Amino acid sequence: MKYPALLPFAEIEAQLDSFDAIIDVRSPAEFAEDHIPGAINCPVLDDDERKHVGTLYKQVNAFEAKKVGAALVARNIGAHIESRFLQHGKDWKPLVYCWRGGNRSGAMTHILARIGWPAVQLDGGYKEYRRHVNTALATLPAAFRYQVVCGTTGSGKSRLLQTLQAEGAQVLDLEQLAAHRGSLLGHLPSVPQPSQKKFESSLWHALRGFDPARPVFIESESKKVGNVRVPEALMEAMRGSQCISLSLSLHDRVALLMEDYEHFVADPAALNARLDCLIPLHGRATIERWHALALSGQTAMLVEELLRDHYDPAYTRSIERNFAHYAQARQVALNGIDAGCFQRVAQALIATSP
Repeated sequence: MKYPALLPFAEIEAQLDSFDAIIDVRSPAEFAEDHIPGAINCPVLDDDERKHVGTLYKQVNAFEAKKVGAALVARNIGAHIESRFLQHGKDWKPLVYCWRGGNRSGAMTHILARIGWPAVQLDGGYKEYRRHVNTALATLPAAFRYQVVCGTTGSGKSRLLQTLQAEGAQVLDLEQLAAHRGSLLGHLPSVPQPSQKKFESSLWHALRGFDPARPVFIESESKKVGNVRVPEALMEAMRGSQCISLSLSLHDRVALLMEDYEHFVADPAALNARLDCLIPLHGRATIERWHALALSGQTAMLVEELLRDHYDPAYTRSIERNFAHYAQARQVALNGIDAGCFQRVAQALIATSP
């Protein structure tokens, strides 16, 4: 193969893991919204520089914009080579891409190839990659057999998935990918949710690494996890799959939630602000009672009432309506919330899952 090579993503995907680096030369803002999983950001124009060059294109002319842009690009590429690439030997093979596979990635790829590295440029850039992900997510979910972990709020579904993964099972943890626990109170403090595009990139990356001959454990999520949407093809596959019904005593569910949501226990005002969203469902008098429980430190009582009066009835209505095989679910009981309990259940599921 002659270098620099210009290849479409359909050809690159099969060898994606063979590249020593995936270099995204777009601006930091573009990179933050989404990027090929595993890519590093080496912008040839930062956000302000990209805006400045774009303004020249619109308000002056293309020639003036290209002159200014070329000087900035050359300087930035030189800085990246000095700070990040000089230690690499001649066999170091990077993949380079920008927005559309044009000037920005072309400049970086050309210089790397002239140095002697076997650099490859993604034809069509991020737009082509994004088109590929969209197409794949419409069909790829159907390639796998899912074991859908169901259970009322606080029954330990997320902890079980984490334990299953640690025990070597194939796990698709949508809440982890979405950085959200999937409920009204599910926002993770100090952890922003990814963009929809980045969520889908992470989902595609996880699915492409699975073995279709082995089951994939997944939680019974709704169509949205916080602010991101689960692709329709995955929802259809989940809802038609075999279910595992996980149960835990009410006392242990309250204890587990107190651990998982300790940030709300420590900040009752923040908890109450979220509870206000439930006024249309439960009325102001009930919400004011729950406010008082939170402010007085009676969080365990509040959690128990939330489970009994809000979460459990909503869950029962939703799970029976949306998951076709829930009535035939395998019943699995947890005897506690210590690590050993989850490990024993995970090992049993792995040993006996079809």
